[in-house]
Amino acid sequence: MRPTNKPHGFDQTRSLGEPRAWVLGLFLGVSALAYPLVMGAVDQPYFITFASRVFVFALAATSLNLILGYGGMVSFGHAAFVGTGAYATAILAQAGWVSAWANWPLALGVCALLASVIGVLSLRTRGLYFIMITLAFAQMLYYLAVSLRVYGGEDGMPVRRTLLPFGLELRDEIVLYYTSLLVLALALLLTWRLVNARFGWILRASSENPTRAASLGLPVFYYQLVAFVLAGTMGGMAGILLANLNGWVSPSFLSWHLSGQLMMMVILGGVARLWGGVLGAVAYLFLETLLSEFTIHWQLFLGGLLLLSVLAVKKGLSGLWGKERG
Repeated sequence: MRPTNKPHGFDQTRSLGEPRAWVLGLFLGVSALAYPLVMGAVDQPYFITFASRVFVFALAATSLNLILGYGGMVSFGHAAFVGTGAYATAILAQAGWVSAWANWPLALGVCALLASVIGVLSLRTRGLYFIMITLAFAQMLYYLAVSLRVYGGEDGMPVRRTLLPFGLELRDEIVLYYTSLLVLALALLLTWRLVNARFGWILRASSENPTRAASLGLPVFYYQLVAFVLAGTMGGMAGILLANLNGWVSPSFLSWHLSGQLMMMVILGGVARLWGGVLGAVAYLFLETLLSEFTIHWQLFLGGLLLLSVLAVKKGLSGLWGKERG
């Protein structure tokens, strides 16, 4: 049975953001293109690398927001896909698969397969059980990485950075910057298209009332699984870029700490907001870098600031730009 209307309570503007947000996005996009040129001119390469890190975590947070914000799937094991993507690209590169044309599709295929398996098993549960089973899978992969001495165990392993077309190499900070920016832009475009299509309407309906959606003949499990696999694959792409950015992978990429950081970024930026993951990553990493310059106990102060921001701005930072309607 095909739905003829949007699910009750769903507002297209709520998913896409206010038109003014797209004006802001265009301005930020132009600024992002010019940013490395300006930083290079003033001899500040560190800020180029920092911006690349922001893009990578914004990609990971956006992928989590797809299932958390629009699908109502509170996954506390999203680091499983980030870490799997990072390890897959490192292992493939070590085996000689250094071309991005071969390395990235294979690594993303591994992430998609993993997300399919975890999704099929975890989506049979709801609520707290879903949270715990996703966390359990991530921790299983974490301890697996720790036990694999051939790949460095708990110390991790170096990454032989992949090669892009036209002779470009990700070891170049400028190339990595623009690659991360391009991938993030494509991910935001894909997310926008998904949540603005029939797929997004059904996903939101499944989140708000899965029993009612199923009674209407909507394939709730199928749509949730597809969203989960897409989010896992996008998270894996973030892991690939993170591995190339750091030049190293370790089991920490799979830990629940990273999952918690991504969750905080989404909440800070705005749940079910297109720009939520981006704004959350910018704010979180900026505060982390700033506070760590003043005290070794920066995590305590960061936690306090995040708590205050969530209490003061309940819809996230993106909620400051435009009010939700509906």
